[in-house]
Amino acid sequence: MFHKIGEPHGLPHDPFKSCVVPRPIGWISTLSADGIVNLAPYSFFNALAAEPPMVMFSTNGKQPFGPKDSLTNVEATGEFVCSMATWNLRDAMNRTSAPEVPEINEFDVAGLEMEPSVLVKPPRVKASPIHLECLYHTTVELPCDIEGGRNAVCIGRVIGVHIRDEVLTDGKVDIARIRPLARLGYQDYTVAETVFPMAMPK
Repeated sequence: MFHKIGEPHGLPHDPFKSCVVPRPIGWISTLSADGIVNLAPYSFFNALAAEPPMVMFSTNGKQPFGPKDSLTNVEATGEFVCSMATWNLRDAMNRTSAPEVPEINEFDVAGLEMEPSVLVKPPRVKASPIHLECLYHTTVELPCDIEGGRNAVCIGRVIGVHIRDEVLTDGKVDIARIRPLARLGYQDYTVAETVFPMAMPK
């Protein structure tokens, strides 16, 4: 099949999000200008560069199901933390995706314990095995087809990395042990648990 974006595709659901998979989940914690904690998962998330390390998350659409408070908070305070979402934390991660008013602390909603960061003010998800402490770099505004909505990419510079000792095997991050979550299309997720090496050709 082929369909032109903006025209009917004849399927029960829009297939686009199932065509770019799996997408890692950035579990973004922030503080508002008033010091209110926010935690939200983003499936439009990824690493952008390594020297220096940069990450991005993208917020899309219109409240209550579009842009969450994360971007507002990052732009106001200049900091955020990305905690890795894993199979063991899948239910808590899902609970933090609910559209809440800004005054609600999603850590409390999901029954998650906070852990202080070292270089930035937003807390980390204590149960998560990996955290990236980030400084805000820039926002890239994107076109938005939803009236009154906003599509924007938030880019941050990673300035600190936390890795639990128990998820290191021979000095390497043990992905099979961590079992990170990733988003597919529709309401579907997957988990990374099969790992295989494949050397780049010389």
